[in-house]
Amino acid sequence: MASRLSQVSGHISNAHSRGLLAGEVAIITGAGQGIGRSIALLFAKEGAKIVASDIDEKRLAAVLEEIKAAGGDAIGVAGDVGADDFPKKIVDATIQKYGKINHIINNAGFTFDKMLHTTPDETFDIIIKIHVRAPFRLIRQAAPYFRLKPEARENRSIVNVSSTSGLHGNVGQANYAAAKAAVIGLTKTIAKEWGPFGVRANTVAFGLIHTRLTAAKEAGATIEIGGKKVALGVPGAKGPQPTPDADAYPFIPLRRGGNADEAAASVLFLASPLASYVSGHTLEVTGGAGI
Repeated sequence: MASRLSQVSGHISNAHSRGLLAGEVAIITGAGQGIGRSIALLFAKEGAKIVASDIDEKRLAAVLEEIKAAGGDAIGVAGDVGADDFPKKIVDATIQKYGKINHIINNAGFTFDKMLHTTPDETFDIIIKIHVRAPFRLIRQAAPYFRLKPEARENRSIVNVSSTSGLHGNVGQANYAAAKAAVIGLTKTIAKEWGPFGVRANTVAFGLIHTRLTAAKEAGATIEIGGKKVALGVPGAKGPQPTPDADAYPFIPLRRGGNADEAAASVLFLASPLASYVSGHTLEVTGGAGI
């Protein structure tokens, strides 16, 4: 037992000295801004080669410039994660450039909030398509690079992004809550099917993280879907507070919302050797909300 512990400890120590993800390759969707951008920058800092994707080419290009300016290695694959050809396009680009895939971080997504009784089919369907179908299709496309013989195995993982809406439901988010609950079931299935190949699969369920999706709707952030602009955000939402505010966030024990860098750190933990025996888990990153 002592020998085994020393081997694990040594592996983590060596990985940390070179970067927790040194030499590994990570596909990160929705990497143009918010949490996805922070994940891409943090993973690159920890030595990973980044394959970043976003539907916004300009934002994606800016993130790639940041990574390269800091000495990182990255390529971009712009596009809609829900497009039929997207999984093949990004997997082929990854293998052509780097020859392998270690991690897939399914982060891309948005909200399209409506009360359940006023939600049309297309509003429900698009959220399911982006948050459940798209991650499933990307993971399936990458299967040959994860289901490997023992001698070819390295640290490999899938991290799917969920939400407390998927754990507890949320008013005005029947579509989003259903999708984010489905992501958890998908992840657990991957953990069981691919565990024998040494692949870990985990979910991170975010609470209030300050991004454009949780900012005040009055700020006017939008996303274009099928040629139509959809408003993002939460009506009357409060922004980041300079100090913990008991009045602003009474239901969060830490009395504040999280930021994108804190969210990214939790994803790094799940992908890194620090979580080498963690699989099938849903990590709640909520500041204590929901306990």
